[in-house]
Amino acid sequence: MSSLNGQAVILKDRAQALAHYPHARIAGGFIFVSGISSRRLDNTYEGVIERPDGTLDLDIRAQTRAVIVNISAILDSVGASLKNIIDLTVFLIDMKDYAAFNEVYNEFFSAETGPSRTTVAVKELPSPKLLIEIKAIALAS
Repeated sequence: MSSLNGQAVILKDRAQALAHYPHARIAGGFIFVSGISSRRLDNTYEGVIERPDGTLDLDIRAQTRAVIVNISAILDSVGASLKNIIDLTVFLIDMKDYAAFNEVYNEFFSAETGPSRTTVAVKELPSPKLLIEIKAIALAS
């Protein structure tokens, strides 16, 4: 559905937004991907093990991989791919995860063809189960 600010992209097979926003919006030849996490359609999270005592075991590598795969699925749904991304903004809860995040990131992107990128540490994300969220801007195909 198009509006004055472009076409909304809402996938039925991905985690649904917790408020009124699309997975992405296509406008002016660009795809603006909303902040994406490792949350699944059933509202569980990749990279999260909940122990019987209520504590959480969080895996930045698994969460990073899931976030990038989720972004890829969103882009694929509109005929684009990770290769179309021109800029990423990465939000990490703790910079101690920066090296492990980069290990997984480097599996998907190279310096020569990958996007520009900004990585910032934030106090918190919408769930205590999240270590990372990524927002992307891509060229529409």
